Amino acid sequence: MPTSNAALSNLGAIDAAHHLHPFTNMTKLNATGTRIIERGQGSHIFDSKGNKYLDAFAGLWCVNVGYGRKEIADAVYRQMQELPYYNAFFGTTTPPTVLLSEKITAHAGHLKHVFFTSSGSEATDTWFRMARVYWAAKGKPSKKQIIARRNGYHGSTVAGASLGGMKHMHEQGSLPIEDIHHIGQPYWYVEGGDLSPEEFGLKIARELEAKLDELGEDNVAAFVGEPIQGAGGVIVPPETYWPEIARICKERNILLVTDEVICGFGRLGSWFGHQHFGVEPDLAPVAKGLSSGYLPIGGVLVSDRVAEVIKAGDFFHGYTYSGHPVCAAAALENLRIIEEEKLVERVRDDIGPYFAKAWQSLLDHDMVGEAQSVGLMGGLQLALDKKTRQRFEDPDATGTWVRNKCIEMGLIMRATDDRMLASPPLVITHEEVDFMVSTLRKALDAAWKELR
Repeated sequence: MPTSNAALSNLGAIDAAHHLHPFTNMTKLNATGTRIIERGQGSHIFDSKGNKYLDAFAGLWCVNVGYGRKEIADAVYRQMQELPYYNAFFGTTTPPTVLLSEKITAHAGHLKHVFFTSSGSEATDTWFRMARVYWAAKGKPSKKQIIARRNGYHGSTVAGASLGGMKHMHEQGSLPIEDIHHIGQPYWYVEGGDLSPEEFGLKIARELEAKLDELGEDNVAAFVGEPIQGAGGVIVPPETYWPEIARICKERNILLVTDEVICGFGRLGSWFGHQHFGVEPDLAPVAKGLSSGYLPIGGVLVSDRVAEVIKAGDFFHGYTYSGHPVCAAAALENLRIIEEEKLVERVRDDIGPYFAKAWQSLLDHDMVGEAQSVGLMGGLQLALDKKTRQRFEDPDATGTWVRNKCIEMGLIMRATDDRMLASPPLVITHEEVDFMVSTLRKALDAAWKELR
């Protein structure tokens, strides 16, 4: 039922007085007011003022099966009635937790084991500890340092924010913690210079080799990277990048970790991002699309190589809500929908190619320097001069301006500096893709006129 105007006014005041939002300047937000989202259906959300938006960002990269899935709500209700909670400690578990472990790993190839968490950030902390425990158990306790990438994102816990390469996060809380190192990102458009994308991909991948030479491979536990960088700007690496990273990890005896929190569960037209790029990680954190955001749940997929060592002893790590039965029930129903509606195949064969063609059509705009996409994940690079790849003087202000214009016209997108990001639900229709691209084009027209 719609909320009354009086109640809505009160909600805004309560929010301003008590609710601290993530990644938000609260003074600025309270000056403009919070957008209150009341309901969702399919690929759309509706705010408290009756405005309708196409959610081209699937909430926060996560609502893969779309909003309003009664099947998931019903599965959650049934489980709440049977058993609302029990833990996975002390030799116990619950039916949905067990069944979910089987269901996830059935699609994960060589990753046959899973440790459950409540979020992607917790999953990052889990594999971080697991990698160190693995090497210590193998008689190599010195192998504890981790190599990650600048401009990568792995969550906002202390370990997650440290592993991520976001400078603004490192400026708060004395981060990164020790034994974490960063190498370059495969962002050809901004950092590739005169190299071809293929040459640049090899060059950046080989920074891992150089860092291993510097640190000593007997001191390094793992390398971590997102198959496609999400919050960093939907940076699709050159095709030479991931095979070279995998080669280096294998030859230099360090664990390979692919962060699948965004890329997992169909977003790229494969069940997991590492499958799209043809590599086999040792560890892979997951979350978001696991339940399509209906309830908080995440985990770490684990290869036999690592699991055999971890299972041989006590792993002193876990959470109150590891494998929460209600969250597991939501995830099971979500995965059933993805399977039965063939959403992974739909992204690969139908809506993904349609989105790619529509996204690429924006390249003829004077303000667009690059349009990258894989499946239903797209990054659009804005440029002041597309011939020279010159960026706007204030990239963040440029992207924010375009994003806000899109929202005015009923389209939810995201901006990372001067790069526009899209990650819509896997159920988005052709007509909705057309609306997304045409609305974004109108916002770009307005921005080119205003900001040039």
